[in-house]
Amino acid sequence: MASSTGDQSQAVRNGLRAKVLTLHSMNPRVRRVEYAVRGPIVQRALELEQELRQGVKKPFTEVIRANIGDAQAMGQRPITFLRQVLALCVNPDLLTSPSFPDDAKKRAERILQACGGHSLGAYSVSSGIQLIREDVAQYIERRDGGIPADPNNVFLSTGASDAIVTVLKLLVAGEGHTRTGVLIPIPQYPLYSATLAELGAVQVDYYLDEERAWALDVSELHRALCQARGHCHPRALCVINPGNPTGQVQTRECIEAVIRFAFEERLFLLADEVYQDNVYAAGSQFHSFKKVLMEMGPPYAGQQELASFHSTSKGYMGECGFRGGYVEVVNMDAAVQQQMLKLMSVRLCPPVPGQALLDLVVSPPAPTDPSFAQFQAERQAVLAELAAKAKLTEQVFNEAPGISCNPVQGAMYSFPRVQLPPRAVERAQELGLAPDMFFCLRLLEETGICVVPGSGFGQREGTYHFRMTILPPLEKLRLLLEKLSRFHAKFTLEYS
Repeated sequence: MASSTGDQSQAVRNGLRAKVLTLHSMNPRVRRVEYAVRGPIVQRALELEQELRQGVKKPFTEVIRANIGDAQAMGQRPITFLRQVLALCVNPDLLTSPSFPDDAKKRAERILQACGGHSLGAYSVSSGIQLIREDVAQYIERRDGGIPADPNNVFLSTGASDAIVTVLKLLVAGEGHTRTGVLIPIPQYPLYSATLAELGAVQVDYYLDEERAWALDVSELHRALCQARGHCHPRALCVINPGNPTGQVQTRECIEAVIRFAFEERLFLLADEVYQDNVYAAGSQFHSFKKVLMEMGPPYAGQQELASFHSTSKGYMGECGFRGGYVEVVNMDAAVQQQMLKLMSVRLCPPVPGQALLDLVVSPPAPTDPSFAQFQAERQAVLAELAAKAKLTEQVFNEAPGISCNPVQGAMYSFPRVQLPPRAVERAQELGLAPDMFFCLRLLEETGICVVPGSGFGQREGTYHFRMTILPPLEKLRLLLEKLSRFHAKFTLEYS
């Protein structure tokens, strides 16, 4: 408070009116928000790119942004069918062009018929275009082997992130010891910690087991829950499967155990399943929480509350910029579901081009369609290359002394553990930096490789990691991995 008063007094002495909104008067919850994926290290990467453009000499010729899962920014080509239909929807005059296949034209016409004024530029209803919600429900039903999905339980969203934030807003309540606690995995995707900080909820950490390829252990959930009940009211459990940043894929047995735990402890389940198409490792398979829940039967199937999320930003599509996504809610109280719709209505509607793209993802060309062969070939090529990159990343890192990397079973990232010499840790502390942030900053300044320190995702005390995407083209990724491994060896020698 004194500092705020001092700032105002200084402003008065300078003949200026003090600002109403200052760092001291702003919402303190917003100040506590941190988002490592686009944090300080990324700001420095932007500065370095600017310096390179200005001709400043560096030990590298480009900044390689391996910090974020942005496939097309890293060179992945868009899927032709998706872009053809979107082009037709955005500019219907092209519907008479012979350059587009007939099935793409039919899909565009179908989507436009469902839009207000037959235009992507019109608002939709807040929960999303009814036709697309029906297509999403049919997709979920096919994915889950015929288990029914109700389009009235499907809400379209601005990417998965917006839907996750909306559901968390519904869950957060109370003050002091009654504040809502939300269990999130550590390491976690920083959307969760940032949103909980902004909403004033309590983050309850449960640790994934690095020694068992980042497995989720229910005994660890029990530990975290019991510890949290002393200072908050835990009401929700988040699971990211396949994992971000850890790349693990949960087994069906694990998912069943998590559902039983959530049911017994009266926790609302949030299943972040945006990487469900990204499964690479032999023996690994994606199982949706919805499917497992329904197959478990009573009492779970009819009572356990669940929200599961999917997105067009990941998978084989990589269409991050269109911000398409959805949430399906299961066993949600009907009155709360109405409140959820009200909350979404405040934001008017998700981007309609993103809704159109989502429709194409959940109902791609059928085998009898002219576009099917090209679509399948492009899809399989993307996923096959990601599988090769996942294997290469694990292999190169595990050959490097002082770096260890669990198998990248799914998703788009590796989360290697790095050994840092005690002198490097001491130097980081002198600079007021987390040791892995110090390592990642030095890596960026000397090689142009931008990765995110593990401290931005959470990690066990005394361990150091970084997250990097496996998205660069294969040969570029190989060079990046080798360059990073050499830098670690040099860094270790320097501080030994």
